[in-house]
Amino acid sequence: MTSTATEAKLAGDTDLAGFRSEATALLAHQVPPEDVHWQLQPTPDLYSDAQPPQASRPRNVARAATAIVPASFTRLCEFVVLHRDPARFALLYRLLWRLVHEPGLRNDPLDDDIQQAQHMAHAVRRDIHKMKANLRLRKVRDPQGEELEVGWYEPAHHVVEAVAPWLAKRMVAPRWAIFTPQRSVRGDGGRLLFGPGVPAQEVPGPGASDADWLACDQRVFAAGRRPAGGG
Repeated sequence: MTSTATEAKLAGDTDLAGFRSEATALLAHQVPPEDVHWQLQPTPDLYSDAQPPQASRPRNVARAATAIVPASFTRLCEFVVLHRDPARFALLYRLLWRLVHEPGLRNDPLDDDIQQAQHMAHAVRRDIHKMKANLRLRKVRDPQGEELEVGWYEPAHHVVEAVAPWLAKRMVAPRWAIFTPQRSVRGDGGRLLFGPGVPAQEVPGPGASDADWLACDQRVFAAGRRPAGGG
């Protein structure tokens, strides 16, 4: 990083809306990719309703610049930002910069940057499919006799928030919780709550009791059980 580097701060590992906002501002100021340092802030352990990715064009973005970028790049970003590679945001901004300044790039499927981004997107799609197919849940009951389905899974990439809405639509149980090393998600009466991850060594084992799983759920999500809009 040079002394003239510009810092672009993102709110967590999967901040697609933040990337779009930062990238378009950098592009408007003609900041080249090599002068940008992408800084990821720790994902806050806040418990809130899930929000869908912001697909609309960020405010204050020149329409001419937006029109240059193909829709396929926008779709590509939605998957690449979920990849584990720490250089993914730098790659995407470099591609955005080149698409604007090299009009012929969109027609070059053999370009190294395009191929790398497509491979990353493919890996994320595959990881999403694997989580949907391989996730296994266990039913436990709390002291009041209410049922909770729990499970632990270790995805290869940051796909929990992408898979959560799909799970919410297909879960039969009204209450469920999925723990992963980076991020956990809980469904409670149709509401999605996100919390911190649970390392593998802290997850209840195959022979664990219902109480062990309930204690794990309590540690991760107790702070999130508050009315919407509560502090």
